[in-house]
Amino acid sequence: DKGYEYTLIDCKDNAATQVSQIENFVTTGVDVIMVHPSDPDAIETACKEALDAGIKVMCWDDEMENTTANWVLDNTELGKEIGKLAADFINENFTADDPAEVCVIGYPSTKVLKERQEGIEAGLEEYCEDNYEVVATTEGLEAAESQTNVETVLQAHPDCQVFVGTGAGPMNGANQALLQHYGGAGNIPENVGVFTTDVTMQQLEAIQSGDQAAKGIVGFEGSNTDTASACLEMIEKVAGIDGEYSGEKNVFRPTMEITSDNIAEIMEGM
Repeated sequence: DKGYEYTLIDCKDNAATQVSQIENFVTTGVDVIMVHPSDPDAIETACKEALDAGIKVMCWDDEMENTTANWVLDNTELGKEIGKLAADFINENFTADDPAEVCVIGYPSTKVLKERQEGIEAGLEEYCEDNYEVVATTEGLEAAESQTNVETVLQAHPDCQVFVGTGAGPMNGANQALLQHYGGAGNIPENVGVFTTDVTMQQLEAIQSGDQAAKGIVGFEGSNTDTASACLEMIEKVAGIDGEYSGEKNVFRPTMEITSDNIAEIMEGM
């Protein structure tokens, strides 16, 4: 809409492919490169070549060295916001005499997800009113794996009510496991909920339905439109559309709670 020309390519999570793509952009002589790294360390040299050629470089998600700016998440703080969202639900539905049974779904082998999990645990501890107990911690990245692991948790803890996780996979998997556990949508007890991050249509549709276990997520900017607008604004700053970039090297993206209270607005922008 603004008349910019752009090329969008996919490295298919292959660092060598991504290095070659960046080098081709340098040869082409673009004004700005935005990269979501497959392996940040592997592309540092290629990004330095871009900077040396006078090309501005914006990294999405990693705090790289050879960039103009990095558009990143504070994953520990994001985790704390997830923990706070779950704590609000726990404080509304449980007491010290009747504490919530909580399951944390993490993925500690990935650095950013380990940080989120640690943040979630810190958020629960900070915001809950001595009315919860973590009865299980399990792993989950994709939905299928998360569902299987939550089903195992429910076998050992059939009354576990609150599930907190690090992404869309844990929410979608836990939600499906709980739907099976309770016999389908409409049968989920009011004090059972799943809280994670990411903003996918499957998550949003589950929250919007109002009769499933998915209760809330902490989104980065909100809808697809919100994210695209924020990204474009960042690209313009990095590219120097309104003058040379003078912002911070690491620009942390804002987060927001998405629940039944504002789901309709978010869905309009997807």
